[in-house]
Amino acid sequence: MSRVFNFSAGPGALSEEVLQQAKDELLDWQGSGMSVMEMSHRGKEFISIAETAEADLRELMAVPDNYKVLFLQGGASSQFAAIPLNFATDKRATDYINTGSWSKKAIAEAKRFSDVSIAATTEEIKFTGTPAQGDLNLNADAAYVHYTPNETIEGVAFPYLPETGDVPLIADMSSTILSGPIDVSKYGMIYAGAQKNIGPAGLTVAIIRDDLIGELQAGTPTMFNYATMAKAGSMYNTPATYGWYLAGLTFQWLKRQGGLTAIAEINQRKAKALYDAIDASDFYANPVSIESRSIMNVPFTLADAELDAAFLAGAKEAGLVTLKGHRSVGGMRASIYNAMPEAGVKALIDFMAEFERKNG
Repeated sequence: MSRVFNFSAGPGALSEEVLQQAKDELLDWQGSGMSVMEMSHRGKEFISIAETAEADLRELMAVPDNYKVLFLQGGASSQFAAIPLNFATDKRATDYINTGSWSKKAIAEAKRFSDVSIAATTEEIKFTGTPAQGDLNLNADAAYVHYTPNETIEGVAFPYLPETGDVPLIADMSSTILSGPIDVSKYGMIYAGAQKNIGPAGLTVAIIRDDLIGELQAGTPTMFNYATMAKAGSMYNTPATYGWYLAGLTFQWLKRQGGLTAIAEINQRKAKALYDAIDASDFYANPVSIESRSIMNVPFTLADAELDAAFLAGAKEAGLVTLKGHRSVGGMRASIYNAMPEAGVKALIDFMAEFERKNG
């Protein structure tokens, strides 16, 4: 059976090298006689896997020593509640920037546990752009400022890092983490669901500055307490061991590619090639303002929406799958995370050109 090019927004494609290594080690991890899925998370074998994964992630992202790295469960959506519970004590004011579907979900959850102010919103332009720094109405007394650097559904990305002064900046990087270098020290917290650029669904990575961990709202569930998780090395309960292991393999794969600077260059080439093909055609269109286009998630529409079904069927026949756009926006969406090879993007561009030739 041949592999397809999987453009899914999440769970997204994984590196074939990573999958092959996992396959080779499935029944017997490095002579242990056990699968990683069978190991005790307290045993020396898994402890070594966990420690190596954290060290590799710290190296890749140049995580400063005064930040904790947590491997959690519950997806990024659980952090929508955990963040205000840990940082907005006494239900303090919090600032949220609303740029799309995932921002809206984070805001809705935060309103249950904090006094949310919308620092800026692009809903009036149907989330086709990002607010400028000067448009941010920030509260100097806010517990934190939350934003989503990349909106997976709308294909919108911030072209700059918001300046928040002394107020900690928190970022949901589920769809952009590890896609290029960032300065972790500019953030109070970074969190990301694994299922796009890290590994399989079920694991969430959180990187949190030490001084923010400690106080929390009364009644916060133990599993949402960052201090408890940090003290226990992310093992207060049985963690998502296999997801953690696969994340570690992905970190090692990224190091073999040359690290985040090298992968960023590849990602930029992939995105440019696809956007250039869209922009050069009257048959395809991208709704996002050029300066706010995502390099991870590329939505596009056909000139005639009646051709959508035929496009998807033809693409599947050509080995290009999961291109249907989110139901809230329609059209198509190509998610081109780290594991999507340049050959996959070229195959999509070639198919688009041929489909236009036949139907344009």
